[in-house]
Amino acid sequence: MILLEKTECSTVTQRDPGHFSNSTMFDGDYDYLIKFLALGDSGVGKTSFLYQYTDGKFNSKFITTVGIDFREKRVVYRSNGPDGTAGRGQRVHLQLWDTAGQERFRSLTTAFFRDAMGFLLLFDLTNEQSFLNVRNWISQLQIHAYCENPDIVLCGNKSDLEDQRVVKEEEAKEFAEKYGIAYFETSAVDGTNVNKAVDTLLDLIMKRMERNLGQNKYQHNFIRAGAKR
Repeated sequence: MILLEKTECSTVTQRDPGHFSNSTMFDGDYDYLIKFLALGDSGVGKTSFLYQYTDGKFNSKFITTVGIDFREKRVVYRSNGPDGTAGRGQRVHLQLWDTAGQERFRSLTTAFFRDAMGFLLLFDLTNEQSFLNVRNWISQLQIHAYCENPDIVLCGNKSDLEDQRVVKEEEAKEFAEKYGIAYFETSAVDGTNVNKAVDTLLDLIMKRMERNLGQNKYQHNFIRAGAKR
């Protein structure tokens, strides 16, 4: 189990990925910089999902993402020890990349796969094709991500539109179990399970890093405060 404490933070929308290096408005004030990528077909709600997570509200005026954007948030991660007591808090600076879902941007999107540590894979519960395409997104991750079994959290988004649902919860859960990934039904409108999905992905990443401590496996995927790249 983990305890995630949200901290007051600023959010950024940034179209130039080269603008962000080691330095941010929070430079030196975190233990880890971790990059997540939000993936899925166009229109599944990736931008609204990330906005709900970073700002705690829904913005219905978003237009289709062109290329790559990102948002940022600071959290404090605490893992529980064997005796159930909380460990020392780790200050984590999350960089959440928002990718375009259209096919014409696919080459640009996949170029960012290898540098991300975890993936939020979204589909639209009211759009069956977006669910059917999840398999293709996973195949792309297996080819382009940092390893063949990257940490993924699957999100069936737009759960607030229950009367328009076409993808059954049981069907999505069965699919997720087949691939061994966590599944949540989320809503960027009312915030249902948005924080829980991101927190679960962060927990997977931190535990993977703990397992590989000392093996230098993630040097290109996360930055400790003060590190030089």
